[in-house]
Amino acid sequence: MKLIRQFMLFSLSLMLLGCTGMPDTVKPVTGFDLDRYLGKWYEVARLDHSFERGLDNVSATYSMNDDGSVKVLNRGWDTEDKEWSEAIGKAKFVEAQDIAHLKVSFFGPFYGSYVVYYLEEDYSVALVSGYNSDYFWILSRTPTIESQKLEQYVEVAKNAGFDTASLIYLTMTKRKPINV
Repeated sequence: MKLIRQFMLFSLSLMLLGCTGMPDTVKPVTGFDLDRYLGKWYEVARLDHSFERGLDNVSATYSMNDDGSVKVLNRGWDTEDKEWSEAIGKAKFVEAQDIAHLKVSFFGPFYGSYVVYYLEEDYSVALVSGYNSDYFWILSRTPTIESQKLEQYVEVAKNAGFDTASLIYLTMTKRKPINV
């Protein structure tokens, strides 16, 4: 599948860069509660990357693996191929489990940074960074965010040094679900 191939290329590029750091402009959320973070998140906006290019209706579902790592299931609608695409990976904490800095792998032992640097108190919206400011996502527990609130999150991202003028805003429409 196209998404799996793209995530493999992304993971390979992360391996070459050794990317479990984070931008100087963000700090991971402390007091992080993984149990509250688990579940389904909708991608509301992101910066463009080859591994997600052409995907809409993107979601990420986090659950626990038997070994204590976090299972990551990313799904998206490929607008060109007109089909669902998915990638499965795993995440581990970089430091302590109450610090929202994880490393995520979709390809073998090679990990990339996943930093939750802004999180609503009720765990309804998260702003996530990669190892540098080229990687950014706005995630929500709901497919959409009220426009005034979304503007506030975009401002938080802009103040943290992300190129918010280049954000891609996703649409969530009902489509036939992927067969699991």
